[in-house]
Amino acid sequence: MRSDWDGIEEFVAVATSMGFKPAAQALDVSTSHVSRAVTRLENAIGAPLFYRTTRKVSLTDTGRTVLAQCRQLIQSRDELFANVSGETAPQGEIKITCSTLLGERYISPIVRGFCQEFPRVEVTMDLSNRLVDLISEGFDLAIRTGQLEDSRLVGTRVATRQFVVCASPAYLAAHGHPGKLEELKAHNCLIGSSANWAFTQNGRHETLRPRGNWRCNSAASVLDGLLAGIGIGQLPLFYVLPYLQNGTLIELFEDHRPEPEPIWAVYPQARHLQPKVSLLIERIRAQLQPAFSAPLPHHLQI
Repeated sequence: MRSDWDGIEEFVAVATSMGFKPAAQALDVSTSHVSRAVTRLENAIGAPLFYRTTRKVSLTDTGRTVLAQCRQLIQSRDELFANVSGETAPQGEIKITCSTLLGERYISPIVRGFCQEFPRVEVTMDLSNRLVDLISEGFDLAIRTGQLEDSRLVGTRVATRQFVVCASPAYLAAHGHPGKLEELKAHNCLIGSSANWAFTQNGRHETLRPRGNWRCNSAASVLDGLLAGIGIGQLPLFYVLPYLQNGTLIELFEDHRPEPEPIWAVYPQARHLQPKVSLLIERIRAQLQPAFSAPLPHHLQI
């Protein structure tokens, strides 16, 4: 007698690989076995989970809704078997997303080390500057910055990052060195994803809306503009630190650095936080905190 939930593993494999043949290869079974198992699950649910054509497979609305829950069921099952068998080391799949540069420079090396220590953990990383919907796309964890606005998500702070204002020596030689925040109005400011720049003045938080002839939602492109000498910009310190250290860029308004911005590990509110995810969050906090949260003295003596 088959369970009504027969086929969830095959369904998740097809959804992950977006194909019946690669799913069969991943599970080491035949393609026909996968197809029959998914069909049985669709019959039990009473709705199709995939749109099937000769060229591609894509999730239906029901499939997207069911996918995260099926992944959770598989993970809970695996953890149950591991606990019963006395296996305490983390294992199973973790899907994590992060912005591109933060992920490449910091999060990815931490996660690689985690996988080396726990080889039975399988991590899928999505490095993208788009705002991923963790629930509908089946992600376990995201590393995000700033304020959290999605009430369906829970965030735990893992570090903070410092913002600095800087420009190239060539720009400052041609246009002058602003000494007061008000003088930024006379300069060409390179505007990134935020329309406002943050500062502290006389112990208070202040914001300024910069003006300029160039705007881009990519911090890497803003950095390119700074290095090209076309204006002044405000970026996270880790983007610009090497250039500040070698003199390619010069920091402005050191006495008005804003309060550091939080960096969060975020996960769906309704989802049980699995031990392997908790352990990865703690690993990220332990290694990211020293890199980002140490006090930043003036003149970049860090």
